Amino acid sequence: MESTSLTVAVEEHLAKARACSSGRAASTLHGGHQHDLRQTLIALVDGNSLNEHESPDEATLQVLHGQVRLRAGDESWEGGAGDYLVIPPARHDLTALTDAAVLLTVATRA
Repeated sequence: MESTSLTVAVEEHLAKARACSSGRAASTLHGGHQHDLRQTLIALVDGNSLNEHESPDEATLQVLHGQVRLRAGDESWEGGAGDYLVIPPARHDLTALTDAAVLLTVATRA
């Protein structure tokens, strides 16, 4: 059985994001392209974003640290640590309103 401290992982990823010119860092904690389930930890420095992109089959976003805004078309959602969102099946972007870390969970048909 494998376990990961999300608290430690968030701290490590935020440190990497702060040191990186893109202002972000990410890694897959579970799964991958050969699995039906993939969970990715994404850290973003305040003001940085993941530009608009297509939505995967099914996905959720859990805010682990800080505050973020997800926009899909004319809709916008802001969440803070502990908040959870089912990502709509539409093009969307994600912006850090403060230094933030999220857990992206994607279900695919591998």
